[in-house]
This record gives sequence, structure tokens and C-alpha cells, in this order.
Amino acid sequence: MLRVAVVGSGPSGVFTAQALVQQETVPGVTVDVLDRLPCPYGLVRYGVAPDHEKIKSLQRTLRTALEHPRIAFLGNVRAGEGPGEIPPRRLRELYHAVVYCVGAASARRLGIPGEDLPGSWSATEFVSWYSAHPDTPPDGFALPARSAVVIGVGNVAVDVARVLARGADEFRTTDVPHAALAALAASRVTDVHMVGRRGPAQAKFTTKELRELGGLNGVRTLVRADEAALDPAWEDPSGLPAAGRRNVEVLREWSRRPVPEGGRRIHVRFFLRPVALLGDDAVRAVRFERTAPDGSGGVAGTGEFEDVEAQLVLRSVGYRGVPVGGLPFDEENGTVPHASGRVLRDGVPSPGEYVAGWIKRGPTGVIGTNRPCAKETVASLLADAPALLAAREPVGDPRAALRAAGVEPVEWPGWLGIEAAETALGRDLGRGTVKIPDWEGLLVAARGGATGRPTPGERRVLDW
Repeated sequence: MLRVAVVGSGPSGVFTAQALVQQETVPGVTVDVLDRLPCPYGLVRYGVAPDHEKIKSLQRTLRTALEHPRIAFLGNVRAGEGPGEIPPRRLRELYHAVVYCVGAASARRLGIPGEDLPGSWSATEFVSWYSAHPDTPPDGFALPARSAVVIGVGNVAVDVARVLARGADEFRTTDVPHAALAALAASRVTDVHMVGRRGPAQAKFTTKELRELGGLNGVRTLVRADEAALDPAWEDPSGLPAAGRRNVEVLREWSRRPVPEGGRRIHVRFFLRPVALLGDDAVRAVRFERTAPDGSGGVAGTGEFEDVEAQLVLRSVGYRGVPVGGLPFDEENGTVPHASGRVLRDGVPSPGEYVAGWIKRGPTGVIGTNRPCAKETVASLLADAPALLAAREPVGDPRAALRAAGVEPVEWPGWLGIEAAETALGRDLGRGTVKIPDWEGLLVAARGGATGRPTPGERRVLDW
């Protein structure tokens, strides 16, 4: 019987596991889905904005797959060669095959002066904070800023701009952690500037996400027609693909709005390239260079500069894969080298080692893109299955081996314990389900101990 480990329980990992148990070429495949976190679902749990309930509902689909009788969830298991991690060579001893679906966990950098000033963060860190990722301190963000700059014009940039501008009271019915909710309620942010270096036609956000910015209570979304008009498609977007055309049409509508006095505002800016973050002890402004179309789809600097006030800067310029100790890694592309999902070591397929998802193809596509990606990798694995089965039999029981190595996996009942604790936490706070934001609380709940209930101070429901 073919025994497979899938490292990573986000969409790519779950789709891979599901494809393995649903196929009929090699009957009886069993899959252990390993994750370094005690919670499954990857970016669906820790990357989707709390007010995007429809996308978050994908957890139900992933849950159904993980409850398959031949799929087991083993959380709190780290792959790699560092302290407390299980090396890839050891996983290969425990399984016929291992598929790495570890995503792209780090944020790309701008590479400009002042990037590391206090007040400058990656959007990834901000998303992790309001999503209760246990690697991010629950009190990691205070929001005393009046003006915030979001660098980037993709869907993540839209998400963080919306969260900054939206009224905190509207998040009380979501699972946003309580410390983040309190910080959002105390926020002084009045102006959010979302800035792209190219034009409206090249922006990466989807029209659905974009429109949400225009429908926020008490928030006006503004576009400067003079700078957007530098885009050749601004006046007549009919020649653009459908998505780009719809985006330009929405932005043109917003550009005709008057600039309001007071209230909260989102400024969508174009043709500005960040060249420096300014400040001494903390960020006070972002210096941008005006750009212009270069005639070949890119932009060129014009030598004109503009400083935009900002006490908070969120950099949303993409994700990058992180090396897994013991696996080859392409530093230039931020991926594991592969051929149709087969891991390549020195250019040669490594028997029994595979990749799927962002660590395979880079941080591209939407959640659904992971299905065909997973299927390609699974097809390669199944083609190799006869040789993998003939080569050797895995040594020992994986759970016993993990515990012998000092790793205590969180299995599915432990995850259900976390869910129950988060329900209890929300009930005590007068809210719905509220995420537990720290490692200790998650592991205690998984072991059936305290349920993550709040301290007496946390029980005070904020009155807004």
C-alpha cells in the first residue's frame, strides 16, 4: 500500500491529498498531511481577510477532504533540518513519497532606503496579525497613524487598505482576534493611499475586490484623473481584456467624485514608484518618483518626486518561497526546482520527492489554480508508484517516529479541540467564533486543557 506524506495543509496540499485518495490507478493510497501549525487550511485560515466570508467558506471543502478515512492531519510537525524539525531524508524513510506544498511564506522586499524603519511592515505581517497567525504577536500593531501608505495594487493591497479604512464595529461579527479588533477600534487612520508604479490597466486586483473599496460605510474612495490619464487605455478601455476594462471603468467613475472634507478616504494612486521611506526614528513619509509609460508595457522614471505623508507603510509587492532545509532551492525564483512536480537534485529527479503549489510554480494564480497544479504532481507520483513500491517499504509508524524525535503531532481531534476553544472564546467575549492568536493557547486547546478563554480584562466587550 502506497504511503504518502503531504507537507502543508493549505489548498495545494489538501487538493494533492484529495487527488491521491480519489484516483483509481493505485488503490488504497494513504496520506498523512503534515503542517508546522496545529491548525489546517493554510492561507485560507491565515491569509483571507476576516470579512471575506465567502472565500473563507472554502474551509468546509478542505475539511471534507481532510476527514477522508485515508487522509490524516498531523499538525505541529515541521519539515527541515533545524532544531525540532524532521529532515526530508527522515520523511523519505517513513513514506514511499513526500509532496512538499509549503507555499511562499515570505514577503518580497522593495530594496530601498528606509525600508526597515519602525512603522514599515510587509502586508504579509499585517495580514498575519489580523488573521491571528501564532507567529505574529497579538499586540503587534498599534494604529496611531493618521496617514497610511499601501505599496502595491493587487488583491492583498486592497484587503489591507479595506481593513485599515473599514469601521472596526463591522469586524465584531468576524473571527478577527480580540486584540486586533481593539487596535482597529482605536485606530486614528483617516487617509489610506494605495499606490502602484504602473497604470490602472496593469493593476492586479480583481474588479470584485476593487468594488468593495467603493462600498465601505463612511469611506470615500478617490482616484486622481490627471495621473490615471497617463495610461493610454484610460479614455477608451474597450481594447483591454474584460477584467482590465472593468477595473478602468470603476476607477474612472471614482475619479469624477469630489474630494470630501473630513471622514475616511482611500486614495488609489498610479504611476508612482517608491524610492525611499523617510524618517529618523520612525517612518514619516514615502518618497515616490513619478513614472510614465515607456511604450513597451513598462514604465520609466521621470525625475519628478512626491512625498506622501505616512506614519504606517505596508509593502504589498508579492510573496516569495522559503527554503526547506534538506531540499534544493532556486534562490532566483524562490521555488524548488522540479520537472512536472518531481523534485530535481543536481538536475536529476529525486525518487519519491515532489512539490505542488506556490513552492513549485511561484506565487501565481488563485486558489483554484492549485487543483490542476496538484493533479500534475499526482500524475507524476502515480507514474512513479511501481518503482517506489518496489524500492523499499517505509520503516516504522510515522507517529511513533515523530514522538521519538520529540515532536508531538496535533491530530484531527486536537484541531477540533481548537475549534471548540475558539467558539468558547467568542461566546465569552460576546462575539461569534474568535481565533486564538498564540502558540501556547492553540496547543493547550489542542491537548484538551484550558479552552483559550479570555482573561478578566479581555472579557470586557468594547463599547463603540
